[in-house]
Amino acid sequence: MTYKIATLNKISGKGMSLLTDQYEVIDDPKGADGIIVRSQDMHEMELKKPLLSIARAGAGYNNIPVEACTEKGIVVFNTPGANANGVKELVIAGLLLAARNIPEALDWAKTLGKDAASVVEKGKSKFAGEELQGKVLAVIGLGAIGVLVANAAENLGMKVVGFDPYLSVKAAHDLSPSVRIFDKLESLLPHADYVTIHVPASKDTNGMINYEVIDAMKNKAVLLNFSRDKLVDTEGLKRALAEKKLRLYVTDFPIDDIVGLNNVLLIPHLGASTKESEENCAVMAVEQTVDYIEHGNIENSVNFPAVSMGLLPEGVSRVIIIHKNVPGTIGLLSGAIAELGFNIENLTNKSKGEYAVSVLDIHAKVKKPEILAAIDSDDIISVRVI
Repeated sequence: MTYKIATLNKISGKGMSLLTDQYEVIDDPKGADGIIVRSQDMHEMELKKPLLSIARAGAGYNNIPVEACTEKGIVVFNTPGANANGVKELVIAGLLLAARNIPEALDWAKTLGKDAASVVEKGKSKFAGEELQGKVLAVIGLGAIGVLVANAAENLGMKVVGFDPYLSVKAAHDLSPSVRIFDKLESLLPHADYVTIHVPASKDTNGMINYEVIDAMKNKAVLLNFSRDKLVDTEGLKRALAEKKLRLYVTDFPIDDIVGLNNVLLIPHLGASTKESEENCAVMAVEQTVDYIEHGNIENSVNFPAVSMGLLPEGVSRVIIIHKNVPGTIGLLSGAIAELGFNIENLTNKSKGEYAVSVLDIHAKVKKPEILAAIDSDDIISVRVI
């Protein structure tokens, strides 16, 4: 069987080369079994069968209609951590640019004419900055990127404080033990000379950095946003800048409302724009897509739980059922399979919020129509048989 994979943006060849002869790469998403995308907005796109998955070659996924995909049983993947080092390095660059007033100094240096050395000695004092060593950096969000930023800043001699109500065991293990963790956002802000945000954009986090939050920061602090533009409330930011509560806003997202504002340092979305990041994201996106299409395994999905049954054994039919996370579903599925005369050799079920995924291995030739006919429930979203 040949599967069709549509690419909506240019995807690194290092990732696409992992596709075997079982796959055909196409440009038109109509008829695709899987889609791999970077930045293209998919919200107005029609999502039709046989589409099984969408893989975002990057961490953010606000360009994908996740809710609509969930309703159709389309698994949405992202690639957390694949571009973490590239973003981390740009955040550190942002800290240095802000601390030493480098952008303004570079602009001034371009205006120098004759006798430049003499003019520099007389004029350089207006660009005098501060050293990062000993300054306090607050890291909001201690995921893959936030942990790397925190550790790198500490290696520069900064004192680092952090906040993340969902701190994972892995992140806690990777984080320098010297980083002080606060359990409330407002508690760490008055300590910080620099504040950097590393949380995903969602209905719960959009606008989380508003005027009140900025007002709680140390006076003349520097705010850095290399995560998502929507995390910062634009009107609150503009007010804080006008009142000089913030010394500088450094961001990788130059939206219209802040272009040209004083005390705003705009970087043209370069966080993951490195060869290494693009390759890492593409490899992860392709590997996750292939593993789901060929074996039904789900890793790094933003809308469904992680579930793995390993490689599909020879002579086995693997049934993947995406359903609502409601009591009695496992019994319903087991009973339906038994009524068809099949024996379940292996079964796993994982849930995530309102949804769950059940994977069943059956050592027999199983057809999807007979499974669908045997299961009578509005809680079943989709059924696949590999």
